[in-house]
Amino acid sequence: MDRTRIPAFAEAEKRIYALISRHDGLRARDIGERLELSRTDVNRELYRSPLMRELCYQDQGYRWHALIRQAPVHEGLYEFSGYYGTVREFRALSGDEWLERLTEGCRRNGRNLNDTRGLIHSFRDCRETMLTLFDDLSRMTDGSFEDWETAFELRLNRGRMIRVYADVLVITKQKVFSLEFKMKDRVLEEEVLQAAKYVPYLEIIFGEGYDVIPALVLTGAADYYDHVPLGGTDAVLPVCSGDMLFNVFDEYLNFLQA
Repeated sequence: MDRTRIPAFAEAEKRIYALISRHDGLRARDIGERLELSRTDVNRELYRSPLMRELCYQDQGYRWHALIRQAPVHEGLYEFSGYYGTVREFRALSGDEWLERLTEGCRRNGRNLNDTRGLIHSFRDCRETMLTLFDDLSRMTDGSFEDWETAFELRLNRGRMIRVYADVLVITKQKVFSLEFKMKDRVLEEEVLQAAKYVPYLEIIFGEGYDVIPALVLTGAADYYDHVPLGGTDAVLPVCSGDMLFNVFDEYLNFLQA
């Protein structure tokens, strides 16, 4: 597994997007002054970086804006998601209501729905797994998790310059869980990499106030939770069955130790 297939971004990209996303329009000169960068360097990042060209736009006054804001709630995330809402809103929907909103959002953000039969089945499977997670959380916690944000079928590919296809994001106060779902019962090396490869993009989108936690969820397995090596590095990625997804969240949020 080639670790180099996971992209790396310059620190300047992260700083520039973070600044733009927290303001209502900044010119390149203003960005440079605030970040102690030259106007040339700022423009180079804004025009060269595929992610910047995907997530930022310039108005008629030459001011730059971000399509997704870093401050909660993450304004603009809805436009890139098949379904976006709080955990409370997600749990309140029936299966048919949620699926209708999801498929409508997928058409809006360009998600291919041609393989309808298998795809709809995988959508429902994913929903049931997430409902089980939130049911577990409701029994184990004080209920504050219901204000978390959820995004299903996130797609960043409008400019055809990058491809970020995340199955489910769960956004807590300080962490973003990026969940890759597979209706399988065994770990495949390439799917471990797939679960991790969007992390650098998400780190820019959400900013330094969030840790991004990738995980692979195998809904065809049962009673399984492990950490799998990520390529030739010392990093590991949590992999779990659907019924053990609570354990991933507990590991990083320490519910049972609170």
